[in-house]
Amino acid sequence: MTSPTKTLADLSGTVVLAGAGKMGGALLTGCLARGLDPKHVAVIEPHPSDEIRALVAKGIRLNPSAKEAGAIAALVVAVKPQTFREAVPALRPFIGGSTLVVSIMAGTTIAVLGDVCGGRTVRAMPNTPAAIGRGITVAVAAKSVNAEQRSIADALLRATGAVEWVDDETLMDAVTAVSGSGPAYIFLLAEELARAGVIAGLPADLAAKLARETVAGSGELLHRSDLDAATLRQNVTSPGGTTAAALGVLMGEHGLKELMTRAVAAATERSKELAK
Repeated sequence: MTSPTKTLADLSGTVVLAGAGKMGGALLTGCLARGLDPKHVAVIEPHPSDEIRALVAKGIRLNPSAKEAGAIAALVVAVKPQTFREAVPALRPFIGGSTLVVSIMAGTTIAVLGDVCGGRTVRAMPNTPAAIGRGITVAVAAKSVNAEQRSIADALLRATGAVEWVDDETLMDAVTAVSGSGPAYIFLLAEELARAGVIAGLPADLAAKLARETVAGSGELLHRSDLDAATLRQNVTSPGGTTAAALGVLMGEHGLKELMTRAVAAATERSKELAK
């Protein structure tokens, strides 16, 4: 794992953000909150939101030319994967042979990034809790990325939460299946827990609130605790009690273990297909 030896406050050069949608916008907000000078930011976005336009008054440059952007510390590619190739002609003027390119696009490999836009590439997979600074990102760097550039990439990605680095790019498909897609699994759990509560006789609004707060609170407990998930589960479970009765179903044949294994396998396989 790379330690964040670089701080955004003392970063020299311009950080160019290509794409300021939900994930790109979350990264930008996090970077500014962690000390990145708005005057060191350029945003390439053909359809900027009111929030992005408002940042112009604070010093960020919106859709500048490569000459106006000046020396580039990093180009962060946050466009949708399906529009990536269309966006490349507008991005190429910002990219030299040694430019750090950080991609947060799902399913786009280092090889594709290098072939299509050039530069020294870092491929990263964040997840949606990045919007509140509680995301986790897994990153892998091309061999051409030097230690200084890797440190810059780490500092940028850490603006939305934790960062883990891997050396094997093939792991990114499973990463996508576990943490990239994972928030949807948790939201589904809350959704189905509420639905089951209604079937058990609870009013819909109470069931929804109980499920929401239980999932959110349990996640926060897991975040703060030094105990692993299995131990926390065991601590809630009294022999012969109500929790044990429910877990007998969830942990039984064709239960959650099998379902989650199949779900992650399906997402991993789809990630591989999208990368072709």
